[in-house]
Amino acid sequence: MENRKWIIYILICFIQLGFGQTNSEKVPLTEIIIAVENKFDVKFSYAHEDVVNVSIEQPDANFNLQQILSYLNRKTLLNFKTLDNRYITVSVIDKMITLCVTLISAENNAPLFGASVYISNTNRGVISDDEGKFQLDNVPLNSFITISYLGFKSQQVPVESLFHEDGICKTIVLEESQEILNQVLITKFLTTGLQKLIDGSTVLNTEKFGILPGLTEPDILQSIQALPGVESVNESIANINVRGGTNDQNLILWDNIKMYHSGHFFGLISAYNPNLTNKVVVTKNGTSSEFSDGVSSTINMSTKDVLTHKLQGGLGVNLISADAFLEIPINKKLALHISGRRSFTDFITSPTYDNYFERSFQDSELTTNSDNISESNRSSEFFFYDYTAKLLFDLNENHKFRANIIGISNNLDYKENYTNNNNQTESKTSNLSQENIGLGTKWNAIWSDTFTTDFMAFYSKYNVDAIDYRVETDQKLTQSNEVLETGIKINTNLKLNTHLNLLNGYQFSEIGILNQTTVSAPSYDRTKKDVLLNHAVFSELEFNSNQTYVRFGVRANYFQKFAKFLIEPRLNLRQKLSNQFALKLQGEFKNQSATQIVDFQDDFLGVENRRWILANEQSIPISESKQASFGFEFNQNNLVLDIEAFFKKVEGITTSNQGFYNNLGFYNNFQYINATGSYEAKGVEFLINKTASTYSTWLSYTYSVNDYEFESFTPSKFPNNIDIRHSVSLAFNYNLLDNLEVSVGGIWRSGQPFTKPVNGNETIQDGSQTVVNYDTPNSDNLDNFMRLDASINYNFNVSNTIKGSLRAGVLNVLDRENTINRYYEVDPNDSESTVQIDNKSLGMTPNISLRVRF
Repeated sequence: MENRKWIIYILICFIQLGFGQTNSEKVPLTEIIIAVENKFDVKFSYAHEDVVNVSIEQPDANFNLQQILSYLNRKTLLNFKTLDNRYITVSVIDKMITLCVTLISAENNAPLFGASVYISNTNRGVISDDEGKFQLDNVPLNSFITISYLGFKSQQVPVESLFHEDGICKTIVLEESQEILNQVLITKFLTTGLQKLIDGSTVLNTEKFGILPGLTEPDILQSIQALPGVESVNESIANINVRGGTNDQNLILWDNIKMYHSGHFFGLISAYNPNLTNKVVVTKNGTSSEFSDGVSSTINMSTKDVLTHKLQGGLGVNLISADAFLEIPINKKLALHISGRRSFTDFITSPTYDNYFERSFQDSELTTNSDNISESNRSSEFFFYDYTAKLLFDLNENHKFRANIIGISNNLDYKENYTNNNNQTESKTSNLSQENIGLGTKWNAIWSDTFTTDFMAFYSKYNVDAIDYRVETDQKLTQSNEVLETGIKINTNLKLNTHLNLLNGYQFSEIGILNQTTVSAPSYDRTKKDVLLNHAVFSELEFNSNQTYVRFGVRANYFQKFAKFLIEPRLNLRQKLSNQFALKLQGEFKNQSATQIVDFQDDFLGVENRRWILANEQSIPISESKQASFGFEFNQNNLVLDIEAFFKKVEGITTSNQGFYNNLGFYNNFQYINATGSYEAKGVEFLINKTASTYSTWLSYTYSVNDYEFESFTPSKFPNNIDIRHSVSLAFNYNLLDNLEVSVGGIWRSGQPFTKPVNGNETIQDGSQTVVNYDTPNSDNLDNFMRLDASINYNFNVSNTIKGSLRAGVLNVLDRENTINRYYEVDPNDSESTVQIDNKSLGMTPNISLRVRF
């Protein structure tokens, strides 16, 4: 017993001696507590497990008791509280601290710019800056932060492990994801939420997406038009022209479901609600052999794929529509994600709606109907909606099941009142509806560290139906275009080593297309239905090292109806010459069996004049494309310079499928002649992009020459309908404050080609009809198109768990009147002359959106 007293005495003296010295070495907290108890005759009450692993530097020997307690409170994550003159309690508290962390790559210690960091189970988060640093204030000590970065393994880190009493920034090292060879090349491309992958494709992360000029929502299809080589010559969001291709030549996938319809308001608003979209990958060339059936580009949209353990969601409203989404955890293995959006334009109108309506329905029956029916006797009602739902089931870490549904709908009612021969007032309502419903399922299985499989199946149904009552002739015209496709796909991924991955797979699809027209008086019915079965096998080898990226694949397609094989090689190569410079080479063969035709004589109320048809290998061949591109990149200090030359040839096009929404098509002497030909597009894309933590600016320029070739025509070669020779896009984003961002930008491009009548001989007789006598096709151009747009975004916190944003945007700030199409008709008052008809772009169109997330 005596020996024990001496040991304690020596220990106390040793610790007290330490109080009087400058000693940076840490000692166990339990020893300091014992020393304080003996020196000041007090008792500490604490749980042994709370203090046993804590070590700190010794306090100053001259401190009194209160100073020591203050020192302990400051240096530890514990709460030291005096109960009375003798007893002191020690407890773990829920402190709020400030985090300062630097993120680096495990491979080369490079800072990770643009990583997403958020407090787990909340909506509070930040993006790491160009030095890889981030700071979060008022973070609960007992919480976790989640760090995610495309191409790297996500981490969930306890906040307590990042605490430092002196506020020193800690470093977290992220490891590359071994499952993803196609890593991020540029983390902040054009704006926050846009990233460029090493294979040249572009990823849009809608949840992290910043603002673009004129936009109030992260509209998926409008956002990708900021990329060089991606245009919409008639200003329609749904009509995207990639390197001179038509809109139907883009393969659009929503969670592996093939979609045949992409726009609300007949093209002006994207039909895909971005709030549950995780990423959108846009590929212009060098496509993976996994994909086909789109000779121009691939737009692959994926929704969130991670189970949430806390109810999350949001809602928003703008001057056109309102929407909401929810992420609902059912249990640890099951979750449901749902979203919905509906316009309120059938109840309330706004200046935004009025501009959209005028733009969408100009030159249709809604605005050009019989003079016998006055404006006061016409009325129209339009609305749209969309919805999505996704069921997520994780059987375990190695087997995950997903089921999806998506629905898109547009509905237009057009009512006419008129007086009949008995002097009675009657009314007739015409209707146009457009829908696309998709169902999909996926099973992802991890069989080992090196081998995984994906099994996918989908069903997609698109239909556009119109009932057109023609008052003057008392005639009812019913039209329908329906597409029904089902498909399955099996992918196997074998990781041969850390740099090499082998993809193999099989895909089967069955597509049926129905076109029907029925007339009441005189009685007439025309129905045509075609079905096509397609089998495909594909294989692809992907190699990625620090200097070289190569993806080489081949796809073999077999069309059962025609007993036809098509072999499609694919190549994607990127070679680094230095840390700043890289060369890239891409090429691909692709095919497409379903295309859209333009039918001016059999359109849907004059609003929708495109209908899907299937190849028959006679009058309508399977379209085939060959594309190659070569370029180089410079990337240093967040400055990107990208130059790429491309060549694309698409064979198997017809005169009937070369046109656009709202009567933009072959307005020349060939418009009613069915012929098969090709188009050839070649040009150069240039982009310079500078980003930083507070701003982003870019300038893109595209020069291209796009020509048709139809051997049966004279001349056989002439400019494409979408031959846009020069296109320039310039924009600037700036964070005025941490929560206030502005974006200003403009578009300038050459005018679209059109065909004039022969001067002095504008019309000719064709049988019993007088028609326009067109001159050489597409030999003239419209005036140049120019538009300036602006947006502003303000973020705010409603509470600790509810975030809000208020955005305002204006399209065409200068209210410039741009002509986007021109054609001619015979003058009804003078059969020897013509009338020029111009379709105009949107005028100045403001919009405001308010959104909250929880």
